[in-house]
Amino acid sequence: MSIYPKVKDPKMVGEYPAESKAGGGYVWDEVLEYRVWCHPHDGAPDLENGSDYYYAFETYEEAKECSSEIDGSEEPLALILQVEHINEPTPGVYEHKKESRVTEWPVEFLSRPRRTENTIPDFMSPNAPENKLDVIRGLA
Repeated sequence: MSIYPKVKDPKMVGEYPAESKAGGGYVWDEVLEYRVWCHPHDGAPDLENGSDYYYAFETYEEAKECSSEIDGSEEPLALILQVEHINEPTPGVYEHKKESRVTEWPVEFLSRPRRTENTIPDFMSPNAPENKLDVIRGLA
């Protein structure tokens, strides 16, 4: 059993575009795939004429094994779908965005509960706890 969520559609793993947003948004809806980025300038095999490349996996554990075996690779990232997310244009200023986007996250962020119907409204509420991240962490 994996310590991180299953991907939304195993048949789509490896089919998503390489480019995505990076981080942010505070909440997640679906995991699309787990990625391991490889960098030839850091010692990864040069398979793309000096360009960075990645391997896509269905599970975190497969991705972790790959990253452990390839010099010049990063720790696994999760490619996630956010149907809605929280934008923070300046520190402490939050906006509820109701638009889908795909972004790469450190897998540790998946320890936060999946977004529910109430997560963002509760986060944005004037009655939210002083530390709004408690809502995201499922503590409030």
